[in-house]
Amino acid sequence: MKRVKLKLCYDGSGFSGWQIQPDAVTVQGVLEEAIERVTGQRSRVTGASRTDAGVHALEQVAVFDTESALPPLVIVRALNANIPVQVRVLEASYVDGDFHPRFSARGKIYVYIIENSQIRSPFLVNYAYHNPRKLHVDAMKEAASYLIGRHDFKSFQGSGCSARTTIRDLRKLDIQIVSEVGFGPVRLTGRFILFEFEADAFLRYMVRNMVGTLVEVGLGKLRPVDIKEILRACDRTRSGPTAPGQGLYLKKILY
Repeated sequence: MKRVKLKLCYDGSGFSGWQIQPDAVTVQGVLEEAIERVTGQRSRVTGASRTDAGVHALEQVAVFDTESALPPLVIVRALNANIPVQVRVLEASYVDGDFHPRFSARGKIYVYIIENSQIRSPFLVNYAYHNPRKLHVDAMKEAASYLIGRHDFKSFQGSGCSARTTIRDLRKLDIQIVSEVGFGPVRLTGRFILFEFEADAFLRYMVRNMVGTLVEVGLGKLRPVDIKEILRACDRTRSGPTAPGQGLYLKKILY
């Protein structure tokens, strides 16, 4: 058996997340169906990140094992011919059998986009979280500074998380205001708040729960310093609401 590593991207709008679910269209599901058609055998696809419904990936990494010996370029072309256009395989390569897309990774980077304008763009309904109330970004940045580092992030853990530990090392949390976002050749103007998170690993809903909490700070419902007590409490009820999935992008897996 050979192990094939895939690098792919996808628009998560029409999918019920990455992981296979009964009677639901998922990214993992369409990939496994395509691999069976291309190679003639069933293979289980394992991804680096199990993104949730509506969440996008600029760069996801996955592997599958196969007895096929198709050249990597043929694998890319054949899979892309057999999956929805909302998912694109960018690269394929053969790797050692002990390579695991999740456990071999040393970190992940996520991006979150808030459209912070009174009028919602119809082009961003599935690609950004719209919040019409002005957010005080300086307060959000101060609050974010308390999240950076190695902490117990249990207060930001979503229900159903099976992680063995809730301790994570959040290496980076950048927040900036931008006046333009781009998707390929399309450029949209307005007021946008961009978050970039880098950590050794993330808990389920951790990024979205942190964004939701920082929005509460931006609205003045929480003080920046309250983040310290929220972390110490290790209690999900102390942090803010979960931000919507459509604003979240898996940007890169670090190896």
